[in-house]
Amino acid sequence: MSNLKTLAKETAIYGVSSIFGRFLNYLLVPLYTAALSAASGGYGVITNLYAWTALLLVMLTFGMETTFFRFANKEGTDANKAYGTALVAVGSVSLAFVLAVWGFLPGIASALGYAAHPDWVMVMAIVVALDAFQAIPFAYLRYAKRPIKFAALKLAFIAVNIVLNLLYFVLLPAWKINVMGIYDAQFSLDVGYVFYINLVTTGGITFLFWKELVGTRWSFSRALLRRMLGYSWPILVLGIAGILNQAADKILFPIIYEGADASKQLGIYGAAVKIAMIMALITQAFRYAYEPFVFGKSKDRDNKDTYAKAMKYFIIFTLLAFLAVIAGIDVLKRIIAPDYWEGLKVVPIVMAAEIMMGVYFNLSFWYKLIDKTIWGAVFSFVGCAVLFAVNFIFVPQYGYMACAWGGFAGYATAMVLSYVVGQKYYPIAYPLGSITFYVVLAGALYAAMLWHPFGSECLDTLYRCALLAIMPAVIWQRKKSRLRH
Repeated sequence: MSNLKTLAKETAIYGVSSIFGRFLNYLLVPLYTAALSAASGGYGVITNLYAWTALLLVMLTFGMETTFFRFANKEGTDANKAYGTALVAVGSVSLAFVLAVWGFLPGIASALGYAAHPDWVMVMAIVVALDAFQAIPFAYLRYAKRPIKFAALKLAFIAVNIVLNLLYFVLLPAWKINVMGIYDAQFSLDVGYVFYINLVTTGGITFLFWKELVGTRWSFSRALLRRMLGYSWPILVLGIAGILNQAADKILFPIIYEGADASKQLGIYGAAVKIAMIMALITQAFRYAYEPFVFGKSKDRDNKDTYAKAMKYFIIFTLLAFLAVIAGIDVLKRIIAPDYWEGLKVVPIVMAAEIMMGVYFNLSFWYKLIDKTIWGAVFSFVGCAVLFAVNFIFVPQYGYMACAWGGFAGYATAMVLSYVVGQKYYPIAYPLGSITFYVVLAGALYAAMLWHPFGSECLDTLYRCALLAIMPAVIWQRKKSRLRH
């Protein structure tokens, strides 16, 4: 139980940085959707390019975060040598990537549909390369159990990013100050400056890793790199498939959607998904603490019992968060401008998909602990294939709703496969009865929340909040009942 308390404590710290940080970052969503109308397609451009950077980030880190944790905890391996080897490997690949994009920039920009703005592509290439390089020092902070610095750096990035965006999109136009000619004569807003601001903030954070880069006695080993690459390449395949489950719809949509308003529709979908990403914050915070926890716990006798309990609590908490978002949807929808509200119907679908992604992440440790990461690549690939099939078949007719259901189907497939195969190779007695009870309860409460008995946003929200209160009440009652017995 003390191990679970430690996990909960570190999850809380990582969660504060992730959830509070993303909450601050959400301030940019109403800013962008207000400044860039849905009809302009500007937010669709942001959604599309950031989806590309998410995919590229996975490719440039090529599984070295998880690989570093595994080798740093292996007997006979020097943790500082594992860190240095990962740092040099990722840094070299990131530099080569930037040089390649610079050398072929016109062709790449044209292929992506941004021939008129190759600078946007170049800027985002530098940003994603810096993000990839920073991933290893961030991983080192997690390994060294320094969540405070980890959280501080994450929040510093977001704070500076918000300030610069407010300056460009609100303050300077209001004050009619045109610094260095960044606006035209009418002070029109250029979506490209979103990417330039990201470059400034990402570059600045890199310098704050000076202690992890020059103050740590790390070293590089070719022999160790070969071993680490042997472990990491299936994770790379897994990561690519995993991020495609999250980002492929936003990458593919402009290509396969048959309407002339692709950027507008993608912008509406991307804005609505931001509300659903509350669930992603929870799973991300859990992941930051859970990954080093699992590898550190792997030698203990009660490790499987601990993993089973952690899964149960994760599912209960995410179901509660799901219901909380649905209960407060009439408040949360004001994060985005009204002309984006038509996309709110994807929110419960995307949140359910995120819950399954979190369960899949929990299940994934069986093949990491027995060094059979190839299984993760297989599961993620199959899930990704399902997502692609749903998108290519249904997006032309159903638009972004098919994107939401494609993610749901992909994660569901990978989750089920990982559980079934995992019970054969690394059986864990998950409390399926208790988990099923809470899933059914949450499903019933969600169905009741779909009814709008009063026709008033305020009264209907209170009605949904009353239903929401049932979930924690049942959790508490069942806990008291177990304690009595």
